[in-house]
Amino acid sequence: MIEHVENPILEIHDLTVSYDRKPVLWDIDLTLPEGKLIGIVGPNGAGKSTLIKAIMNLIPSNSGYVKLFDEHLEKVRNRISYVPQKESVDWDFPASSLDVVLMGRYGQLGLLKKPRKADKEVAMDCLRKVGMDAFAKRQISQLSGGQQQRVFLARALAQQADLYFMDEPFAGVDAATEKTIIDLLRSMSQQGKTVIVVHHDLQSVTRYFDWVLLLNLRLIASGPVESTFTQELLQETYGGKLTLLSEVSNLMRKEGFPHRELRKGKSS
Repeated sequence: MIEHVENPILEIHDLTVSYDRKPVLWDIDLTLPEGKLIGIVGPNGAGKSTLIKAIMNLIPSNSGYVKLFDEHLEKVRNRISYVPQKESVDWDFPASSLDVVLMGRYGQLGLLKKPRKADKEVAMDCLRKVGMDAFAKRQISQLSGGQQQRVFLARALAQQADLYFMDEPFAGVDAATEKTIIDLLRSMSQQGKTVIVVHHDLQSVTRYFDWVLLLNLRLIASGPVESTFTQELLQETYGGKLTLLSEVSNLMRKEGFPHRELRKGKSS
């Protein structure tokens, strides 16, 4: 079930990506609505991070095209923010929390211009929003994993973008940080921002997102959470590998989602 939307913020047609001639994403075709909190869900190796990187043109694609705001990426890059996985960042880089957040202002400034007072005020406000203003001068290498993730999120906020891509922002953070992040993402969405999140915890999908993509090399489903996050489609996405299905089934029953008997998935 793939729901197509009119006037999409993101449009992908026939996108295929492969590494060493092995397809990682196959023939992806989708449109996504503006102003929603959108989760990308699927098993390990399903191509979730690859999808975001291909959209951002960080890796080459074999075929297909991507449009954002009905334009090619290069024309609208300043309206888009990308938060990569925490593991891909060099946290030993000598920079304070404030320095890192100010990096989010370079899109507005141009690389060679110095941040103005107004930029520093925006950066401090973003640190405040994630509860990290007291750590503005602290070196990022001295922060805990959850604190680093908050600073990274503040940097994305400082870009003042319209469309945000976040690759597993909840990975390895404590419960308080997770709550701070999801509250912030919700308020961004309420302000008309679109936030697209690679997410691995199936049990929080129904609480966190308005819209969900189910991905496993190909796009299994895309649509509103209430009609798309079903046991049938989860079974198709995860096959026999989904050990969490019984827990998700209990969650759906508790929250009043439609209950369908699971088909037995083929082991792979």
